[in-house]
Amino acid sequence: MVDALMFPVDENFAGQRIDKVISAVSGELTRSAVQKLLEGGSVKVDGFPVTKNYKVKAGEMICVIIPQPRELDVMAENIPLDIRYEDDDLLVVNKPKGMVVHPAAGNYDGTLVNALLYHCRDSLSGINGVIRPGIVHRIDKDTSGLLIVAKNDFAHISLAEQIKYHTFTREYQTVVYGGFKNDDGTIDAPIGRNSVDRKKMCVTEKNSRPAVTHYEVLLRFRGFTHLRVRLETGRTHQIRVHMAYIGHPVAGDPVYGPKKVITELHGQCLHAGLIGFKHPRSGKYIEISSELPEYFQTFLRRLPK
Repeated sequence: MVDALMFPVDENFAGQRIDKVISAVSGELTRSAVQKLLEGGSVKVDGFPVTKNYKVKAGEMICVIIPQPRELDVMAENIPLDIRYEDDDLLVVNKPKGMVVHPAAGNYDGTLVNALLYHCRDSLSGINGVIRPGIVHRIDKDTSGLLIVAKNDFAHISLAEQIKYHTFTREYQTVVYGGFKNDDGTIDAPIGRNSVDRKKMCVTEKNSRPAVTHYEVLLRFRGFTHLRVRLETGRTHQIRVHMAYIGHPVAGDPVYGPKKVITELHGQCLHAGLIGFKHPRSGKYIEISSELPEYFQTFLRRLPK
């Protein structure tokens, strides 16, 4: 099966490269994905194939044939897991920095899902399909820390509802650039997809969703601040986007931080250190914490006071 995207070129896009235009109009396809479609002859302008360098003209009709993604055959892998809590309904795992949560292009194995399939066998919720079994919420590859996994659909629905209605506690620790006058604060700014770079998120009023982040200063250093951050909402890259928005990007962040990245961190200095939730079956509130990983502690020790 295939999907087709057809649209006339608006005069505001006239003179722009076709890959950029299609990416902007679709809202989902990245420019690299569009370029692959162009190379495969799946993009036509007024019925004729064009190259990725083609610059569109107002009024031209663009047709993009988008093949359905193939379903991955996700394999169980015997990868050690740092499990902090487990029962018949759910488990909480402490994900290491550098581990991808679920399979996707470029990461078909070695993910948390591959490890969960080996550990849990057939005991994972199926709501999110075969690619994300049991996954209720996600954290980025280079963010370390706690993640909750549902073993059945009953638990999955309950946990997802708690996240939706902001009764699921998620606290992080991070080191950000710069100093803060106040000891705490709240960032209330909507987040949506960046219209220029579709792989990035940004604070915007257009096609966005509400996003609220609370922070508290833990330690002050020369040029950096150690924060505790609590999510009220859970948007993609929320902490990283909000911190960059107020002028305090997360240390080591290669996407939202300064061009000169702190390479020793191998990604953002961000750790999901605490989660709290009502157990889906008993209703009892459970709170689980995780100590700061070694990479985080080492960075703190090296910061000038």
